[in-house]
Amino acid sequence: MAKKTPGLNTGSMADISFLLLTFFLLTSSINTDQGIQRRLPPPLQENQEVPKINQRNVLRILVNMHDQLLVNGEVLSDVRQLRSITKEFIENPTNDPHRSEKQAKYIDDLGENAMVSKGVVSLQNDRGTSYAMYIAVQNQLTMAFNELRDEYSQQRFGKPYEKISENQKKGVQKIYPISISEAEPSNYGGKK
Repeated sequence: MAKKTPGLNTGSMADISFLLLTFFLLTSSINTDQGIQRRLPPPLQENQEVPKINQRNVLRILVNMHDQLLVNGEVLSDVRQLRSITKEFIENPTNDPHRSEKQAKYIDDLGENAMVSKGVVSLQNDRGTSYAMYIAVQNQLTMAFNELRDEYSQQRFGKPYEKISENQKKGVQKIYPISISEAEPSNYGGKK
């Protein structure tokens, strides 16, 4: 008579597999897409007029399909120049009549009057602009505003922007709000 070979008890194999799968899902990081964090302005009401902005207060940035930058009519050779141009435009330390105006405004969160820029950055891309260039421009603009906030925090509080209190951050954000207006992409092209 032939001997029967004992079978393996596989009843708990499914349980072990499930536990391992759960362990790896919980301990591994899953990359998620991240977008550009911006608060969009509320939509205009039907009968609301578009606010008038003095042309002096607008920094026009155009990016064509060849990823070339045009800032207030001048060609920029390097996107990294955009940060310093934006900072200079918004801050306007010499009160240059070709850069943004400033107005004195009382900031509740800081309990003082401060000079607040009326400057707006107007950004328009071509439909053929590369995603990498779009992100590079957005990064330079964001860095410009972040550096302005950090410089003000260092000067006023002796600390970097990230280390000040939440009320102080709100006040600094009112002095240097991220005022970027993005127009709908166009097909204006551009010569290479």
